[in-house]
Amino acid sequence: MLLVEDDYIFPHPDCVNRYGILAVGGVLDKKSLFTAYLYGIFPWYNYEHEPIIWWNPVPRFVIFPENVKVAKSMKVYFNQNRFRVTFDQCFESVIRSCEMAPRKGQEGTWINEDIIYSYTELFYAGFASSVEVWDGDSLVGGLYGVKIGKIFFGESMFSLVPNASKFGFIKLASRLAEEGFFVIDCQQPNDYLKSLGGEFITGDLWKNMLFRNRKYILQNDIWLPQNR
Repeated sequence: MLLVEDDYIFPHPDCVNRYGILAVGGVLDKKSLFTAYLYGIFPWYNYEHEPIIWWNPVPRFVIFPENVKVAKSMKVYFNQNRFRVTFDQCFESVIRSCEMAPRKGQEGTWINEDIIYSYTELFYAGFASSVEVWDGDSLVGGLYGVKIGKIFFGESMFSLVPNASKFGFIKLASRLAEEGFFVIDCQQPNDYLKSLGGEFITGDLWKNMLFRNRKYILQNDIWLPQNR
């Protein structure tokens, strides 16, 4: 298990342990997040006083936008225009709602103030995105993630009423497919995402997608992604 230094240089993505952990430590800001996601690496840890844990699990659990599954029960919601969906209108409200959402089998949440601040900064830099689901003027569901090139890295979602986040996710997948995105990274498997079409892909296929994605990313002197 290798320590990430403050110079934003990560270990090689293949240097993961059997649990999918690549490194521990380092800093959490918009530059480190951009560098990490460029290589399929993401932070996930429980408490603010814990060191940052950086993950790169393989095989990878993903959803192909054009293959998202829409259950018959969900089609009723779309036929009735049950909810209204917007994009990138209330990023911080969405991430804070995800922070407050109860998680089955979990105590508390991994979304802390450092996470909220860093991902919000990434949003204002143009590399994170939110989906808002509305019932009238009330925000009842949504999700957020990182958007780099033609890959969307899903982070978290919430629902205050049944199926609100699922409605938003399906709308997002449709929009991503229209824009030529070739995959949604789900990071970790669960039954909810499996019901939407989640599947495992091999590490080699995942690395190929990350490599293909590089040509869609505008290079900027602010971002100097490197790996050992």
